[in-house]
Amino acid sequence: MQYSGLEDFLQNGRSALAKGPIALIFCEDEVEIATTLRHHLDCGFATVVALMPAAFDLAEDVAAKVQRVDHEALGAAATTAAINAIIPAAAGQWLFYCYNTEYLFFPFCEHRTIGEMLTFHSEERRDAMLTYVVDLYAGDLGQAPNAVNLDQAFMDKSGYYALARKDPETGHPRERQLDFFGGLRWRFEEHIPQARRNIDRISLFRARAGLQLNDDHRFNDQEYNTYSCPWHHNLTTALCSFRTAKALKRNPGSTYDIETFRWHNSVPFEWHSRQLLDLGLMEPGQWF
Repeated sequence: MQYSGLEDFLQNGRSALAKGPIALIFCEDEVEIATTLRHHLDCGFATVVALMPAAFDLAEDVAAKVQRVDHEALGAAATTAAINAIIPAAAGQWLFYCYNTEYLFFPFCEHRTIGEMLTFHSEERRDAMLTYVVDLYAGDLGQAPNAVNLDQAFMDKSGYYALARKDPETGHPRERQLDFFGGLRWRFEEHIPQARRNIDRISLFRARAGLQLNDDHRFNDQEYNTYSCPWHHNLTTALCSFRTAKALKRNPGSTYDIETFRWHNSVPFEWHSRQLLDLGLMEPGQWF
């Protein structure tokens, strides 16, 4: 189905939000839209919603399987506003959001579905899941000047760290909340605004009335922003993303300073959850 805008979708496409989990894919440009959508269809989402400008092309095989919504996805504010409009319409359902050229991986995703994982997570009385945004980048920028190459993708195997997240009012660390850093946003931090250097995102969450997403990828309910429950470690996921690499090469202020993203800690990305688990970039928790 195709809708002329978000208002049209929320008025006439509500049935698509009746069963979850639901993936919301925001397409900022035309790079790898089809592969992004196919990947998340393969994850087992009940509904995949592609929010993109009307001028963007969409492969016929994918168009037949997704809900297409005409939407200008540029800017964090546009994404946040769209998600906050969808949340009350999808109350009770699990939502996921990402951008094109971002690919969700979760523990054992090669033979388990996103629904199976979220059922287990719900049984642990969790309504949100921490996601680490793991930067991907082309190994040869001469062959892929936009920094996107799925066949020769690289990632950083180390250089990730976390700091306590302080409450801005009290100055004290917030319980079970950390700010995570690493990847290209850390290595090229001089080109990244300080407020955008985090690599943590709550990209999987259960919608409910009153819930609001902020522009910093955090929610107005602080429990949604925690990485685990108080009594043990919980599942986390990884969002393997070319988005930062694309932006660094697209931005005139940084593109000429970067001849390659590869360094001594670069490794080929294997497109498999085992690599991310071995590197500690996602957590299986009690799910085996």
